Amino acid sequence: MIKKTVCFSNPTYLSLRNGQLVVKVAAHDDEPERQASLPIEDLGVVVLDHQQITITSGAIAALIENNAAVVTCDEKHIPTGLVLPLEGHTVQQERFEAQISASLPLRKQLWQQTVVQKIRNQAAVLHEITGIEVKNMLVWASDVRSGDSTNLEGRAAAYYWSRLLEMEEEKFVRDRSGMWPNAMLNYGYAILRAVVARALVSSGLLPTLGIHHHNRYNAYCLADDVMEPYRPYVDRLVMKLMDKYQETDEITTDIKRDLLTIPTLEVVIGGQRSPLMVAVSSTTASLAKCYSGELRKIAYPQIDG
Repeated sequence: MIKKTVCFSNPTYLSLRNGQLVVKVAAHDDEPERQASLPIEDLGVVVLDHQQITITSGAIAALIENNAAVVTCDEKHIPTGLVLPLEGHTVQQERFEAQISASLPLRKQLWQQTVVQKIRNQAAVLHEITGIEVKNMLVWASDVRSGDSTNLEGRAAAYYWSRLLEMEEEKFVRDRSGMWPNAMLNYGYAILRAVVARALVSSGLLPTLGIHHHNRYNAYCLADDVMEPYRPYVDRLVMKLMDKYQETDEITTDIKRDLLTIPTLEVVIGGQRSPLMVAVSSTTASLAKCYSGELRKIAYPQIDG
């Protein structure tokens, strides 16, 4: 069963009672106080997006115990924190050891697979959205070497973004603090990152220890690696939302509601269609088997071009 993604964007008091997340929304804008409850086991990602949200320790513990990812946001509504379980798999220690002892050649091969599928998925989205021929991107994907030593990921990304979003007055640059629609992309990627990190923990892997990404200040390097081939799904959704909403740097409630559908987006993985959240779990499970030597290839999604 696919878990739910919920976002709280008003002053709210969250507590635990009888295995239920009790939600009390304070009175605001002439609306009276409201109360509801949600089964803890149904929740996969919980986004806390208001500075006046209070959540009890018991509620947090229950969410984590049920392998939910809890995302906190700043005053600008940008996700800034992520809380995950310490234990997520019965043989976690064994999988940690396999991940930590993975050889450099293996990590380079896994990164090669990741970059290849990311470029292919970007090419499919670019062609779908703009109609541009993408033979060059497919050639780049086939030319990616072990470890992507020639940085074809960067070359493909520069080409992809410059043509996916051709602004009339100035050239679009993908940047966290950049122009529209960067804010929507940031929010969407943050939701995707939470879904991937949650799945990694469920598969008994360390989200911190990456295949390629390595940053002493980044606690989710592996999540940033694994989410790469999934990013084009977020890009495609954001492109559609640009037609729906006027240009704005604010992530409105309606925009959030649409972006929170990311875990339910339809994904093709291994020839089978499934919600993105389910597909991500298949990807992380296959990665764990690559570390243990049971598989040689990560199961990544494929966007048909």
